[in-house]
Amino acid sequence: MLTTDAVKEKDAVQSVLDAWIAGVEQGDLDLIARVVAPDEDTVWIGVSADERLEGWTALRAALAAQDAALADIRIEAGDTRVRLLPGGAGALATSAWTFTAKMGEQAIGFPLRCTWVLEKRGDVWLLVHFHKSVGVAL
Repeated sequence: MLTTDAVKEKDAVQSVLDAWIAGVEQGDLDLIARVVAPDEDTVWIGVSADERLEGWTALRAALAAQDAALADIRIEAGDTRVRLLPGGAGALATSAWTFTAKMGEQAIGFPLRCTWVLEKRGDVWLLVHFHKSVGVAL
């Protein structure tokens, strides 16, 4: 059974994930900036073979380019699991997404598997790593 503090921390981590999704859907880079570590040594891995970004500056540019290229982004997140790491300064989470959007007039969509790493700095949880991959049926 989780303690009240552990439940509170897991809820705080979930709020960060929810803010990321809302920021991506709304094209709100300021919202995303509030939940991402502003560090330049973080690594963000996307679905394409060359999508490995280092640091907040590169992530922000990629998100801005995504927002310019896509419209009507919707993310349906499910099966989210949060694990607090010993010591209380870190957490990891996994989730499954259904990502849909429009690229011009063409609708696109695919299933994504996501892994998140968060660090607690003071009283605030921040994303320090994100890795997503496309779930492909074999």
